[in-house]
Amino acid sequence: HGPYQPHEPGYGLDQPGYSPYEDEVPNPQARMLSIKNAKAYLLKTSTRSGLNLYDHFANMLTKILEEQPENTVDIIEDISKDVKWAQFRKKMDTLRDEHLILPIFEAAEKCKALFVNDGGEEEHEELDEEMPSLPNVMETAFYFEQAGIGLNKDESYYIFLSLKNLINVQPIQTCRFWGKILGLERNYIIAEVQLHEGEEEEETAEEEVETVAEEEKEMGEAEEEEGEEKEKEAEPPKSTYKPPPEIPREENGTGTNKYIYFVCNEPGKPWVKLPPVTPAQIVCARKIKKFFTGRLDAPIVSFPPFPGNEANYLRAQIARISAGTHVSPTGFYQFANEDEEEEEGDAFEENPEFEPPPVAEMVESLATWAHHVKGILKQGRCVWINPSQKSEENEEDDEEEEDKEDEGEEQEEERGLPLLTLISEDEGMKNIPAWTAQASTNLIPQYSVAILQSNRWPGAYAFASGRKFDYIYFGWGHKYSPESHTPALPPPAQTEYPSGPGITETVDPTVEEEMAFKIAQEEALAEEGDEGEEEE
Repeated sequence: HGPYQPHEPGYGLDQPGYSPYEDEVPNPQARMLSIKNAKAYLLKTSTRSGLNLYDHFANMLTKILEEQPENTVDIIEDISKDVKWAQFRKKMDTLRDEHLILPIFEAAEKCKALFVNDGGEEEHEELDEEMPSLPNVMETAFYFEQAGIGLNKDESYYIFLSLKNLINVQPIQTCRFWGKILGLERNYIIAEVQLHEGEEEEETAEEEVETVAEEEKEMGEAEEEEGEEKEKEAEPPKSTYKPPPEIPREENGTGTNKYIYFVCNEPGKPWVKLPPVTPAQIVCARKIKKFFTGRLDAPIVSFPPFPGNEANYLRAQIARISAGTHVSPTGFYQFANEDEEEEEGDAFEENPEFEPPPVAEMVESLATWAHHVKGILKQGRCVWINPSQKSEENEEDDEEEEDKEDEGEEQEEERGLPLLTLISEDEGMKNIPAWTAQASTNLIPQYSVAILQSNRWPGAYAFASGRKFDYIYFGWGHKYSPESHTPALPPPAQTEYPSGPGITETVDPTVEEEMAFKIAQEEALAEEGDEGEEEE
């Protein structure tokens, strides 16, 4: 319909003065919302071609304004076809056709090495003998899948093959898939292993040699500095501050260093061994909260300063998570000796007479679960050690210092919860319990699995089905806190010097005091002159 004629009923409605809605001012927010909705509709991507109408119209208008053809309205359909055809046209200016590599093929190429087996039948026989050390990742993934926990089947199988390659390269006695810690750039896939006894001794010997070499270097540097200081005539006053004694780390195979951990970013990439953890790193890790980047050599910028890089921080968080979330059904493990519970050892063995409780009982009562990893003390160790104790050689030289230390405050010995403590004794966070237990399904309870979830470490889970159980972690590696994280404040500034009468600034004298001081000086001078004359 063209413009309305004067004799037609709709004449003048398009004019401002004749609009029936002239008095109603439209809401600008509603108008902008309708414009955004219309643009969003035009930006919908086609499921067939992957294009959207908005970009197609923009490309058509660009082509029309550049070429400016005649009778554009008659050839608009052809222009639309040409624009679509140009987007799907292959490059024909190369000597050979360029093959497009889909992302699926790129991912498959990365994991191709996991499926390649260079050995023959002899290797197959050797691998069959060593298979007990290889964990059945797919079986564990199946049980966790009943509760909707875990990775997809492809990634689980890739990790399965990657652990198999790790066992073939390293002299591993036991191996377990610990879990996956997420990072901002890349993730960490973690394997928990135990090496053979001979290999652990060699590693400890190498570490001791390195520490001795570092100590010798420090001693040499200190001697050089002392020689240089003697040459100098004027020396500023030296500080009397002595740092607190360094707490030694626990030996390999005990406490926080009971297991050795290997990590990689993706299945198929080389495994990297994490260094042992020290008490100072664990103590500092409790005071900071940092996201992982996925690069082991990344620095940790925090306050208080962390003693190490991201590899050390990752190892400290693994030790903390393991100490708090590795649980097993009560009675599955027992102490090797009856007196072991009273001692500080952490040796236990499987109980052959263990009878698994029903799933309903494991869900209703938390007393059916127990910790089989020792908790970490405030000192950063599983077994407390007195840092003020020194070796026999240093005792003779530092008898006086020890007497002064004995007069001061003595450190009290820390004692944590004993091994195989029930998780029902764990403290909660305000109104949140430490653990939540539930069945994998209520529809078929006779085939359900007991699932245990940690609320203190979100992402830590455990399952139990008969005599089979396992535990795993998928998360960011952070501990839950009902309050927001507040970084520690720096300590107060140290006093520059001890205040005393010889250093404290005096009050300026008044005029009367100055006059009295002058009169006293004049009288003293006069008396001295009279005494000199009498002597002459």
